[in-house]
Amino acid sequence: MGVNLRDLVAPVAVSLEELKGKVLAIDGYNALYQFLAIIRQPDGTPLKDSRGRITSHLSGIFYRTANLLEAGVKPVYVFDGKPPELKTKEIERRIEVKEKAVVEYKAALERGDIVAARKAAQATSKLTGEMVGQAKDVLAALGVPWIQAPSEGEAQATFMTEKGDAWATVSQDYDSLLFGAPRLVRNLTISGRRKLPNKPVYIDIEPEIVKLEDVLLELKITRDQLIDIGILLGTDFNPDGFKGIGPKKALKAIEEFGSLKAILEQKKLEADPTLDVDAIRDIFLNPKTTDDYRLEWGSINGNTVKEILCGSFDFSPERIEAALQRIEKETKELKKQSSLEKWF
Repeated sequence: MGVNLRDLVAPVAVSLEELKGKVLAIDGYNALYQFLAIIRQPDGTPLKDSRGRITSHLSGIFYRTANLLEAGVKPVYVFDGKPPELKTKEIERRIEVKEKAVVEYKAALERGDIVAARKAAQATSKLTGEMVGQAKDVLAALGVPWIQAPSEGEAQATFMTEKGDAWATVSQDYDSLLFGAPRLVRNLTISGRRKLPNKPVYIDIEPEIVKLEDVLLELKITRDQLIDIGILLGTDFNPDGFKGIGPKKALKAIEEFGSLKAILEQKKLEADPTLDVDAIRDIFLNPKTTDDYRLEWGSINGNTVKEILCGSFDFSPERIEAALQRIEKETKELKKQSSLEKWF
């Protein structure tokens, strides 16, 4: 679900050209779910190969990563490990949402409502361990590093950004800010022309950046207070949040009382007696991460890429080859520029 901070932040548009040469730590699960949701047929059916296996995630991971490499960006994907126990309720909620969406999808198809069918289908996306493994194989063949986080991928990506190994964390969710990401880049994996839900209107989605320092300065709060606002609104570790509290009300409450603890002590809000605020806060302040990783971008193994995508999953050899050639051309240009810069 992700914490809803949309009304409290002011993202700034950023182009791929501005991100050239920068290391971006991408929340892998977040990106794959975006691909599964968006890359579908008009009636909501995901892309599939001749054996009926879903390939939307592979199409997304290959072509989007190819675009980033062609733009001179250095992506590294970070995948979730074991979720915190407090995430159990959110995981159960997501399962219920998917089950409900499947019913709505089938009903929409039966009555011939293609628009409603596609909308419902996007919420049915299911990511399996096998699909994640396939995506990792494609990344390895592209020479792009991936990291297995011990727990939350966003936390690990943020750790890498804070450490200076990555320039920014990439995710659609604002949770990265609660984990302490200095820079959060959104829309990187879904940028492009997109159709608005339930409307025959298309818009251009551009990457945008949110800087934690700017958010805190603008709102005149600390990171701890931002975490409290997140808990008030609802996070993956307390998905229900507090009834009747939106972003602006949450900010006003923190401005008035200073902390969520003070709000609860003065009984200004009723809390679920099982809610462990300190445990939730600790997940954001002291997440499980690892420094046991190496960031190395290797050469592209075009034959392996084609074996995986074309040989196993029926991708078009011509389209894959064209994308590989574009990456190779850009890589040569970057190496040439690097060599020239050594003389100046």
